[in-house]
Amino acid sequence: MDVLYQSCAGIDIHQANIVVCILHGPLTSTRPKRETATFDTTTKGLRACHDFLSQFHVEAVGMESTGVYWRPVWHALCDDFKLILAQPAHMKAIPGQKTDKKDAHWIAKLTRIGLLPRSFVPDETIQELRELTRQRKHYVESRNRETNRIHKILQSGGIKLTTYIEDIMGLSGRNLLQLLVDGTPITPRIVHQSVYTSLKKKVPQLLEALDGYFSDHHRFMLKQSLEIYDFYQKQIELLEERMNVYLSQYENHVEILDSIPGIDVITASVIISEVGVDMSQFPTAGHLASWTGLCPGNNESAGKKRSTKIRHGNSYLKKCLCQAAFAVKKQKGSPLADRFYQIQSRRGSQKATIALAHQLLKIAYILLKEQITYPEFLAQKKTTRDELVA
Repeated sequence: MDVLYQSCAGIDIHQANIVVCILHGPLTSTRPKRETATFDTTTKGLRACHDFLSQFHVEAVGMESTGVYWRPVWHALCDDFKLILAQPAHMKAIPGQKTDKKDAHWIAKLTRIGLLPRSFVPDETIQELRELTRQRKHYVESRNRETNRIHKILQSGGIKLTTYIEDIMGLSGRNLLQLLVDGTPITPRIVHQSVYTSLKKKVPQLLEALDGYFSDHHRFMLKQSLEIYDFYQKQIELLEERMNVYLSQYENHVEILDSIPGIDVITASVIISEVGVDMSQFPTAGHLASWTGLCPGNNESAGKKRSTKIRHGNSYLKKCLCQAAFAVKKQKGSPLADRFYQIQSRRGSQKATIALAHQLLKIAYILLKEQITYPEFLAQKKTTRDELVA
């Protein structure tokens, strides 16, 4: 194989230290010289690593994307070296040859001959936005878990509010929950004052639902869960305010993505935070779908192709797009919804959801690349189709 770099390095990254292996020599050499060193992952240690690489005029540095441990190393070296970040699954060494030094040497060898597959690393602003959107996702999941705990507490105390109130954490539901926490006597007048809209017609049913064996223990548990719920709700609001600061520089891109059915501002912010706005990073929409994990891998042997599952990919973006697909399928008359039900009738709901999420991602790729909205995209498709018919 052709050698690409006269001097390159591989870094095996750990929490407390990194092992660096440098291979240097003429491009025609099959036995380059090897230099190995170990450094701490403190700022001082990373500066020493920088000097070590500079000493041998390293042209490219390969490393694994090990958790978040790679990020300090990346920041310490990105200004002066060409860095290649790769997934550990794409660079497995020979079985039985596993040591830190051998791992670093293997990464350096792959880098030297150009066989280290590069991972997508967005700029610093997108990385910070990504951390915010992922943190928000975790907080939303924690808030939802707390809502489920509240449901269990109510059922445990014989309170059947969820039979009549769809969203127990809505305004009417919270008012009734507060009555339970405060130990307020439940009367028709109090309940009528606490609820809104159509629930005012259900006061007799709500009185029955509130008649349980709700003890001081249940009140304590409910109060604690409500406080935790409110904490997560407040943190989510703060995160969204911070996200809006970052998204202010991508207003046009957010509007473009928001024009796609099923994609709202939050979903648009997740897409931008995970793939950025520069679609030149991905040669085609298919490459982006493969990177996200919304299309199956290849499994062919002896001329036979076997069905395969979708790859792991980017779980944050994949889950977000699947949620958008669920929203799209409820839109009657939408071509995307029609596409979902066509696939569902043949392949089932799960595969139809993945297929629709795949299509949404490909549309987002085209819109961001061409800087057009979804209605403009549909108009272009119609014009092209009419020209072909003519």
